[in-house]
Amino acid sequence: MHHTFLRLITTILTCLVPAVAFAHPGLGNPGLDNHVDIAGGFAHPLSGLDHILAMVAVGMFAAHLGGRALVLVPATFVLVMAAAGVLGMSGVGLPFVELGVALSVIVLGAAIAFRLKAPVVVAMAVVGFFAIFHGHAHGTEMVGLGAGTLYGAGFVLATALLHAIGIGIGLAIRGLGTVQGKRLHQLSGGAMALAGVAILAGIV
Repeated sequence: MHHTFLRLITTILTCLVPAVAFAHPGLGNPGLDNHVDIAGGFAHPLSGLDHILAMVAVGMFAAHLGGRALVLVPATFVLVMAAAGVLGMSGVGLPFVELGVALSVIVLGAAIAFRLKAPVVVAMAVVGFFAIFHGHAHGTEMVGLGAGTLYGAGFVLATALLHAIGIGIGLAIRGLGTVQGKRLHQLSGGAMALAGVAILAGIV
């Protein structure tokens, strides 16, 4: 059973990496969105592989740390992302947004691959920093869509769901045991970091 789970996760992550060329619709481009209600907001983050990978990585990282991190790390990301989204909607500029998004996937993927045991406060600071770029990027896109509060609420809900999925995957990996868990951490985190490098290569 453990080997089947390992092969399944590895296959999924391997399939995701080539798709990274389509990772983000781009600033000001609504991508798959065609409405601006809560459903459109919920669908928006699911249209960008970079956001999906980063959000799942936040959840997996939180699960790896355990304890208070299970709540505090993803909550920090969501709150900072929402605040940065408001800034983006307000027209406040932020340099290197796409670079920050790509680096978030690389850094969080590496943290998972190397099974880093950072203090909760440090983990919160790291994910909060990257949340600024994700929030600002999507806040800017929301301006182009003419989106409002309901759209933003849907976006936050989808992000929280992706965190929850990441936490679930992380907890499942912990349940595999030390050897298999370590191997799967390396494979999944490495695949995420590789995807981040592919995203970065596409924007530099």
